[in-house]
Amino acid sequence: MDSFEELEVWKKSRELRINISELVKRFPNEEKYKLNDQLIRASRSVTANIAEGFGRFHFQENIQYCRQSRGSLFEILDHLTCAFDEKYIDKEQLSNFKNDIHNILKILNGYILYLKSAKIKSKT
Repeated sequence: MDSFEELEVWKKSRELRINISELVKRFPNEEKYKLNDQLIRASRSVTANIAEGFGRFHFQENIQYCRQSRGSLFEILDHLTCAFDEKYIDKEQLSNFKNDIHNILKILNGYILYLKSAKIKSKT
């Protein structure tokens, strides 16, 4: 693979980031520097950490950046739950985002397992 842009996990995370950006445009103005900002930062963190990890020379560093991405996905889920509680999104929207996040988590966890395996193989 030549670029992080070829990674399925990055592609799916990019879609999530775009969907989050579109979603927060509909939130009230008083959330501009609160929930909006938190959601945008967390969604950007997912793709940025996958990209940065890909550019590292060592498997362990890549794994660590992927773990950061995983944490950001859970942060997004918490912020979306907050948006639901504040009635900015409905139950169906929350459910759709949860499904997307869980699918990304599955792909990301698979990628982490691949990296762990590659790390072990590189030492033999």
